[in-house]
Amino acid sequence: MFKKILIGFAVIVVVFVVIVALQPSDFRVARSATISAPASAVFAQVNDFHKWEAWSPWAKLDPAAKNSFEGPPAGIGAIFRWAGNDEVGAGSMTIIESRPSELIRIKLEF
Repeated sequence: MFKKILIGFAVIVVVFVVIVALQPSDFRVARSATISAPASAVFAQVNDFHKWEAWSPWAKLDPAAKNSFEGPPAGIGAIFRWAGNDEVGAGSMTIIESRPSELIRIKLEF
């Protein structure tokens, strides 16, 4: 009986390892939201990382976080870096595409 349980457990472990090994090494997360405001107003807030602290829920989790900005003040190439407590962590955001009042793509790294 013990031998059958051990074999069953080994099969489960092997199946799990195979499934994990077949997964891609990176992944993508996409989210969207509808906001009751003109696109130009929302765009101005998101396209300029200097304005994020006024509305970002993460800024409230660690008011003492160290923030830095690189590149242009807004738009493509703008970079925001932060290092904070355990809730906020450390990382960076880079605007990689920016079309006024239409689209902003950000590369987010933790």
